[in-house]
Amino acid sequence: MNNAPSEARNHVFIVEDSTAIRERLAALLRDIEGVSIVGEADSIRAAVEGILRTRPESVVLDIQLLDGSGVEVLREVCPRAPEVVFVVLTNHAHAQYRRICMEAGASHFLDKSTEFGKIKDVITGLGATRH
Repeated sequence: MNNAPSEARNHVFIVEDSTAIRERLAALLRDIEGVSIVGEADSIRAAVEGILRTRPESVVLDIQLLDGSGVEVLREVCPRAPEVVFVVLTNHAHAQYRRICMEAGASHFLDKSTEFGKIKDVITGLGATRH
């Protein structure tokens, strides 16, 4: 095993309209070895521009954004950056939203009210595949 300091293998971009939730997610993700947060956004435009500029391995994405839907972020970014893994974390965890998000390019779909802590496992798992 390499004893050198760990290098970030999973660069994550957070897209969430709530400042409190964004801060909570950032704190949770910073605790994961190998994860680096490369940006945050609360709107469609800021998310698309930030994701395409930073090219993270993963994006944690809320459906509800200040200026519309995270689905628009998926539809805009996925064709242009298909390597980016999107993890939708939302309070709108209805079957139709799951289907729409998955069809638009999301890899994971989690209910914010019951699966918030699971985001750590998902992001850890994504980083583990990038040795």
